Amino acid sequence: MSKQFQFKSVSEMPMISVSLGDMEWNKTGAWRTQRPFYEDKTPPCSAACPAGNDIVAFIQKIAKGDFEGAWNIIKEENPFPGVCGRVCFHPCESKCNRGSFDEPIAIHALERFVAGFGSRLSKNTGKSGEKRKEKVAIIGSGPAGMSCAYHLARLHHDVTVFESLPLAGGMLRMGIPSYRLPREVLDRELSGIEALGVKIQTGVALGEDVRLEDLKNYRAIFISTGAHRSRGLQIPGEKEKGILGGLDLLKRMNLGKRMKLGDKIAIIGGGNTAIDVARSVIRLGKKATILYRRSREEMPAFAEEITEALEEGVKIRYLVNPIRLQQKDGLKRLECLRMELGEQDESGRRKPVPIPNSNLRIDVDHVIVAAGEEIEASFLPEGLEKKEGIVLTRRDASTGIKGVFAGGDLTSTQRTVAHAIGSGKKAAMAIDAFLEGKDTEEAIVQHLVGEGPSLSIFRYLHPGERPRNPHIVPFEELNMDYFELAKRQEESKRRVKERIRDFNEVTSTLTEDAVLEEAGRCFGCGTCNECENCYVFCPDVSILKSGGILSHQVDYDYCKGCGICFTECPRGAISLKEEAK
Repeated sequence: MSKQFQFKSVSEMPMISVSLGDMEWNKTGAWRTQRPFYEDKTPPCSAACPAGNDIVAFIQKIAKGDFEGAWNIIKEENPFPGVCGRVCFHPCESKCNRGSFDEPIAIHALERFVAGFGSRLSKNTGKSGEKRKEKVAIIGSGPAGMSCAYHLARLHHDVTVFESLPLAGGMLRMGIPSYRLPREVLDRELSGIEALGVKIQTGVALGEDVRLEDLKNYRAIFISTGAHRSRGLQIPGEKEKGILGGLDLLKRMNLGKRMKLGDKIAIIGGGNTAIDVARSVIRLGKKATILYRRSREEMPAFAEEITEALEEGVKIRYLVNPIRLQQKDGLKRLECLRMELGEQDESGRRKPVPIPNSNLRIDVDHVIVAAGEEIEASFLPEGLEKKEGIVLTRRDASTGIKGVFAGGDLTSTQRTVAHAIGSGKKAAMAIDAFLEGKDTEEAIVQHLVGEGPSLSIFRYLHPGERPRNPHIVPFEELNMDYFELAKRQEESKRRVKERIRDFNEVTSTLTEDAVLEEAGRCFGCGTCNECENCYVFCPDVSILKSGGILSHQVDYDYCKGCGICFTECPRGAISLKEEAK
């Protein structure tokens, strides 16, 4: 027992109550009925990321100024940070807990900055080491195919990508204008995949130049040919000259082919392809009008893209549906019906209902149909089951043909870049497990992030490291006493008069100062950032540090299980469990 302290006079006594002895002899941990412990939980942003980025982890690196560390974390899961930082619809931000406090973290802008930093690193990616003997063929060089190739190469597989077009990139190159995705960014990230030893053969089309039986030397095949065919309107006059598909137009422009277009262009549709076509047409000096059969609230295009299109002079006529195209003496007249919105349909949007006798006619020079995309199934091998316009796969991306996997837009109606990247990663994990003779479905299920579509290949490669509780941290589990309101950092854009003159990029990358400030806004949901609240508030001094750094260990000899550390943790990185009796 510690010795008793005696003071001869009041002057010897301390100014405040202070412990001058120690209580090491009294191991009060025996009183404990509940046990605190550290654990990484799942941030809602990571759970919502179809590409599987470990978002909080890379933002914490940014906040410490470790941009290279952030780059390494992103590249572990995603070979396209520069692409995603520009064209991803960032569902992570819509789930960000910060949005319930002030504004969501600008996650896409942070990823874009890190991608730019990574492009300046002198690190030589190099090849992925000695390859295994099994060969893998990938059909299609879009985001799904190249994501699959990237991860398979890192797993030391011999990968060859076959692409029907003269250039690699798929929809990233052919379907997205350069004012949104500069070609040098795409080329740089494709080159990084090739540097791992991935071989790309362009001008080779499945069903024409190569058939499935020609690929017998490949132990596994991943088909990711995308959805490149514009969906028709099924109206009279649609087959006439002067009618173009939205993707066909974008493809021609992105391949540098010259086109003769009249001055007045009508674009049918309300998705991102329609917006991309309209903004591209504006840059060619033409007048662009989008005709959409629902209201703006129902438009599937990204809200920011719609706003920028309107700024640039694109006209949008809502609640209008084309029913006939008439041509006479070179003049094109699009006959439409006015619509009104009825009950919700299966998409969750209000269904457009024709208003009788509300016909109107619009004079146009060209009509661009951008009312959705379909897969081209005629060249696909027999044995692939199809339903409602997509190829069906199992949970592990496998098809009805042994050793054949499929993914990307070919297998999903969620046709986004991020979903395609995640799909390619899932296929790579399943193919690796297949070639190793493992259970492919188990390889996928074990590495889901949270309850959503997100997959972690890091945990597939390193199953014992950085374990994570699948519990997704809600806003209510955070301690808001430690956060202050802070404005979100926004990327700057070129002036409208400048940007409509060319196809140069519209949006600028955040500055380093802005990036550090934005990263500092992140709550770090479910992940310890060593703020040391637990260490400061623990009344039993049972939070351990090693070399001045939290060891994320609790000294249970003295911890009484009061739960103060659990309560005061700002980000829910400490949990409590009842002690075994």
